[in-house]
Amino acid sequence: MAGDQDQTFKLVSPTFDHGGKFPRQYTNGGQGARKDLSPPLEWYNVPKGTKSLALVVEDADATSEPDGPAVPWTHWVLVNILPSIKRLPEGLSHKEESLGHEYEQIKEGHNDWKVPGWCSGVALCTRRAITGSFSSFTHLMMRCI
Repeated sequence: MAGDQDQTFKLVSPTFDHGGKFPRQYTNGGQGARKDLSPPLEWYNVPKGTKSLALVVEDADATSEPDGPAVPWTHWVLVNILPSIKRLPEGLSHKEESLGHEYEQIKEGHNDWKVPGWCSGVALCTRRAITGSFSSFTHLMMRCI
């Protein structure tokens, strides 16, 4: 993928396919230590001149009731991602400083549970995983500063 002729910005996960099921270990439906881990993500073709990246993982069609209206729900917010970083490892949430080097500058914002870091919620066990095309679940936003 990194050698693509296409220079379109891409966001992918090495652990689930576009349109596939979101793996249980990234939800609170996982087991033991393999529960509610932040998923690994990779991106390609960051525009030249980018000074920082921000990541917002959002479920755009979440509902609190079966027939309730769809309301976006934020699961993870990261800021201060240096453009030299090309991936986030599995389980990064709350470990940025211990990973050191470029990762220690990353800051986690509050999700819609009003706590910092990754928090999946039960609903993600059944949601389809998305990657690559800014669809309804994951958005990686870039800002040139």
